[in-house]
Amino acid sequence: MTIELEYSSSLNGASFLLFELKQVIKLKQKGLSNQEIRKMVKEENLFQFNNQGRINRSLPSVMKRADVIDSTLASLFLEGSIEVGKIINLYAIMKTDLLFYEFMDEVIREKLQNNNYLIEKKDINLFFAAKAEQSEKVANWSETNVEKLKRAYMQVLYESGMLRTRKGKELNRLIIDEQIRNHLTQIGDARFLRAMGE
Repeated sequence: MTIELEYSSSLNGASFLLFELKQVIKLKQKGLSNQEIRKMVKEENLFQFNNQGRINRSLPSVMKRADVIDSTLASLFLEGSIEVGKIINLYAIMKTDLLFYEFMDEVIREKLQNNNYLIEKKDINLFFAAKAEQSEKVANWSETNVEKLKRAYMQVLYESGMLRTRKGKELNRLIIDEQIRNHLTQIGDARFLRAMGE
């Protein structure tokens, strides 16, 4: 299923959310509809958030990610190691967030290809400046929104294992499980592997 994506800053309210995605995928595996899952997450506080606002902000992104994870990836996600889960989640974030995918493809992939393991503030600033020139939508975002988004991107890099330390600048190469690699290649999504530095 191909969704036409446009640039969005939704990563601000929903950065990595690995645990939350796992809850939704488990319910999907049980055959629950998206509507039933949304209701359950809210009524039973399955994400274990302490306020409803946070659930409302993150749930649409988690649902979107769960929708792009097919049954093969869902099984790997639920049965595999935490590392496997992180890579599948990173893939789902890229697949549902065009701007983040472009960041991974244009900044991270290029760095790893050149064996440059440093991601600096200027790299992110240049990326956002270029996007603001190409897109009126990005150009119209407030400075606060863009700053939050830059932090959200770094947070995703850190939680996925691509950034060695939370406040650091050193990138890691991900070790991508062969089953994930083969499956993504088979379904025509190898570009996401390349964006992860494969």
